[in-house]
Amino acid sequence: MHDHTADGLGVTARGFGLRGPRGWAFRGIGLDAEPGELIAVEGPSGSGRTCLLLALTGRMRPTEGTARVGEFEPPRRMSALRRVTALANVTGVTDLEPALTVGEHLRERALLQRRFGGSLRGLLRPRAERRAEAERLIDAALGAAGLDLAALPKGDRTAVRDLERPEELRLSIALALMSRPRLLAVDDTDFKLSDAERASVWARLRSISESGTTVLAVCSEAPEGAVAVSTRPSTKPSTKPSDRPFTEPSAEPSAGSPATTTADDEPAEDEPADDTPTTDEPHDQAKEAADALAETGRS
Repeated sequence: MHDHTADGLGVTARGFGLRGPRGWAFRGIGLDAEPGELIAVEGPSGSGRTCLLLALTGRMRPTEGTARVGEFEPPRRMSALRRVTALANVTGVTDLEPALTVGEHLRERALLQRRFGGSLRGLLRPRAERRAEAERLIDAALGAAGLDLAALPKGDRTAVRDLERPEELRLSIALALMSRPRLLAVDDTDFKLSDAERASVWARLRSISESGTTVLAVCSEAPEGAVAVSTRPSTKPSTKPSDRPFTEPSAEPSAGSPATTTADDEPAEDEPADDTPTTDEPHDQAKEAADALAETGRS
């Protein structure tokens, strides 16, 4: 939806961390990404991935370290940062209404964008012009997200509850793109997707980033070539594309400082120790975000 990579937001972070009521949601994050890059936040469920995504988009207040997203430096000017970023597929924040159709979601978002994201002059234009602009906005967002309405069982009259997982994800991305963000943040990008579906989604997100919009995507494993940052416990986050080594930050926590992870961040004894998402992942992500939101507040 953007023609120039300058429209995207560069993202840098040094020793970036957020502490919630159960301990550190994430800590010691380092990141360097140019505008218009694809950034993958990788790690197991409960390791602070969603909280990091929300903090970098101005929706959660960080506790320590520094970050710069474009011209913004959280926690300063967080409301301005929220206006140029958009969220997709974040449980408890961007949930779709199962009973509504795909078309109803799209038209509602177009109406909200015109009312709150447009100019006063735009509101006063003739109805035919407003309708044509809404259709162009919807078509552009669907094209960027790769959602083909004609392929749905009932076209745009298909209810959200009847969508397959990849279609629901693409709809959420399309709705986020309708605000024309400079940074698109997508949660649980690869959850419950087959290898082919995962590859297709990553290709689509890469296409969005190549068109100029910076993409920040949460996943269990970063795709090749993405700028990867890890929230895995006891590991140093990567600041370069996933096939390049990470340069450790110079400052290390002191011996008396709080541990970088809590018992809630570690896999339970009766849970798998690998990074493969489980069916409990959305619940864990929602609980993780809710705990930190309760502590820091959504600004």
